[in-house]
Amino acid sequence: MLWYYSVKKDRNFIGDARDYISSFSRACLHNFGSAHRVNIPFLIQEAAMIKNDFNYLRTSCCSLSLGKANVTHNVEEILKAVKAAVENGVSLLVLPPMAITSPFCGNLFFQNHLYNMQYAGIKSIADATRDKDITVMLNYYEKSGGKYINSLCVIQNGKISDSISIRDFDADLSEYFVDSDHNRCHKSRFIDFDRDISIGMNDDCDIQVIFDTAPYKIGKKDYYESLAKIKSGENCNVILFSGSDGILIIAGAGEILSSAYPFDENADDNGRKIVYDVDLDLTAYKKAKNRAMKPTESYNDIEILQLAFPDGDKLYRKISQSPFLPDSQEKSYRNCEEIFNIQVQKLAERIAYTNSKTSVLGISGGLDSTLALLTTVYAHDKLRKPLTDVIAITMPGFGTTDRTYQNALQMMNSLGVTSREISIVNAVKQHFSDIDHPADVHDITYENAQARERTQILMDVANRERGIVIGTGDLSEIALGWCTYNGDHMSMYGSNAGVPKTVIQEVIRWFAEEKISKSEFIQDSKVLKKALLDILSTPISPELLPPDSQGNMNQKTEDKVGPYALHDFFIYHTIRNGATPRKVLFLAKIAFDGIFDEDTIRKWLKIFYKRFFGQQFKRTCSPDSTAVGSVDLSNANWTMASDTFGDEWIDEME
Repeated sequence: MLWYYSVKKDRNFIGDARDYISSFSRACLHNFGSAHRVNIPFLIQEAAMIKNDFNYLRTSCCSLSLGKANVTHNVEEILKAVKAAVENGVSLLVLPPMAITSPFCGNLFFQNHLYNMQYAGIKSIADATRDKDITVMLNYYEKSGGKYINSLCVIQNGKISDSISIRDFDADLSEYFVDSDHNRCHKSRFIDFDRDISIGMNDDCDIQVIFDTAPYKIGKKDYYESLAKIKSGENCNVILFSGSDGILIIAGAGEILSSAYPFDENADDNGRKIVYDVDLDLTAYKKAKNRAMKPTESYNDIEILQLAFPDGDKLYRKISQSPFLPDSQEKSYRNCEEIFNIQVQKLAERIAYTNSKTSVLGISGGLDSTLALLTTVYAHDKLRKPLTDVIAITMPGFGTTDRTYQNALQMMNSLGVTSREISIVNAVKQHFSDIDHPADVHDITYENAQARERTQILMDVANRERGIVIGTGDLSEIALGWCTYNGDHMSMYGSNAGVPKTVIQEVIRWFAEEKISKSEFIQDSKVLKKALLDILSTPISPELLPPDSQGNMNQKTEDKVGPYALHDFFIYHTIRNGATPRKVLFLAKIAFDGIFDEDTIRKWLKIFYKRFFGQQFKRTCSPDSTAVGSVDLSNANWTMASDTFGDEWIDEME
């Protein structure tokens, strides 16, 4: 049986433990499947959060080595857990259900001795929290009107809140505890008005706490993880789950943040615990953006003291350098396959809808055009269209190197598409003459003239061959505006527009290592794989400036705009998570510790904000594209005025 608890501030109690809990509020029950949600009176003073205003709340759930009716031992275990939580800076600690007595005391629940020992244990726990920035949620049982009622109290700073009764403890305990009268409390919630942080029972509360006493059965952990993941994603909130069988789950915004189960091997002498700094900024941002969320219900909001945010650089959460990619290679490759299939499906739909005979795209021998070609080939195969209807054009210019040129040829020939080579050199020279621009002045005109000439060729060939031009620009370039306006910025459909640069690299690697061996129509898989792996190791470059004296590329994108690893990190946390500039900087310093120093991160983060705001005019008139993940900067999804000022973001970071 599950219980979803909401909390509200109540009065302070004085005297011994039994007096603290002598009066109790009534809870109002709501059904959620087989679960029940119950409202809880809640007393809290200041919850310890980390790093100023970044809204990280340190939470913990624990399972303990409890003895049945062994109150002295159980309280000792609880006190150890509270002490460890305080040392770890935990703000909100969720103990197991019936932690003082254990839930499995049978008829001993009716023994006055056990009942009295429980209250002495509650007072000991309260004393342990005195002058500490920690809040403990404790499940216990109490007597009211001659009947025993399953209840819950909240302990903080040596004080114990009023109690609430819980209906339907579980099948094994229903014969010992009776239902109480339920009313009024479900419309109350605990809230910090300054930070707009609520803890409650309903879907629009920021934090939900779930207790469970059902025995462990095969598949239970996976089921509850799925439940927590789905519900926290739907509600854009945080779920804290503590089971008497040792299942512990912290979930937030549709992700399992931390979990443990009874057979983990990493238990310490005091059982198991999970500690995680939940990001309340993130859940608030997602809740605000979620158009499917119902309006907030009317609550009896109870104000509390402002939550404390002590400084500190240590986070109990993993900050990935590549947040768009899963941690493990296996999961990453599964994601790559799904991304590739989405691109293929959406491109095939667009080709079919436009009744296009051919698909035309430019091939540079770089990452983006490589993935665009692969997805286009598979889209044609999906539609049972001849691969020769894919017209791949390489267009050598002033900066083209032999390495990228050869990789482009090998790739096109291996895939069996129609390959063409059209040099842009003479056409661009003529254009320079027409506009009276010196060919030896390598400025922005020199570079953009080449990009626009290539786009003109692709558009005209597509018209002649009854086709559409497939754009190759990726999400990272779109965010930075790293494209020539009305040059490579324009196409008839953007296949890569929803895929960040770091993910494109991983998809190509997955294709070379796994997908290529399963493709029947590839004419020379060995040559193609060799070309793909070499493309992955080639520096990223637009190749618009002449090579050096040895024929090597003389222009590298990341020297100009910064490392794509950083920019994709910035995109993820700024666009997907809504993080402030200072928070993005804080997270980047943790993620890239030992790789980039703070000055380097600041430099490129400033460039990111300048370009992101300054290049919006390109996104405003971008072509239709494939939405792949949670970040979509197409003009169908991302709205922002082209003359928006980004100075405030840079000032906040500095």
